[in-house]
Amino acid sequence: MRSKICLIGVILAPLTVQAQDSPATQVLVPQISVMGRGEIKVSPDRATIQVTVQTRASTAAAAAAENANKQQSVLSALKALGFGNDQLSTINYNVYPEQRYDPGKEPVVVAYNVTNTILVDVRKLSQVGPAIDAALSHGANMITSLQFYASNTEAARRAAIGTAIEKARADADAAARAAGGSLGGLLEINVGAYSPPPPRPIMMARAAGIAQADTPINPGEETLSVEVSTRWRFRPAQQ
Repeated sequence: MRSKICLIGVILAPLTVQAQDSPATQVLVPQISVMGRGEIKVSPDRATIQVTVQTRASTAAAAAAENANKQQSVLSALKALGFGNDQLSTINYNVYPEQRYDPGKEPVVVAYNVTNTILVDVRKLSQVGPAIDAALSHGANMITSLQFYASNTEAARRAAIGTAIEKARADADAAARAAGGSLGGLLEINVGAYSPPPPRPIMMARAAGIAQADTPINPGEETLSVEVSTRWRFRPAQQ
């Protein structure tokens, strides 16, 4: 994994502490605040594919019947590759008329279109290419989305936190020395927003029925980021 830390800000500010023995007594404690961002590269291990069957006929019933037959063939082909029912789900079904518009006349329905989209949850990236090819060769005519994602990022997140804190300490130490003093102990640390790698979409649309080589798939890498903020005691140089 590769890491990158972006320094967001370094400031010097006093910390006001109320003395316990007297509410009116205040002790100013100089401090250094550092905010940083840690980034770690992770490799996706999962993917989702949206497979669509689109049909057109003179009646809605005919378009729906043809669509059902083709989508059933697609599902059977995917199950033959080892995909279970829990990995195959319908996410969209739409029937809509196709109309012709002539000047000065009412719209006329010339055909009906039916689209049926299923979501394929791929848990082994080696199955992405075969799943696409099987779907297209058994009736699907659109792959409307392909997204890669990392399913377990906890170890990478903790690594990013650790690297960010180490860098924050180094930056705070540099700020303290530049200000003519030295870095004291840690006063506060907060782990801020965690930004998991978003699914990386690859839009695809390809007609079925054309002989071609196996679909090559390269998931690449994704970036996981974590923000941290720290406060450190600043020790001014002795006068």
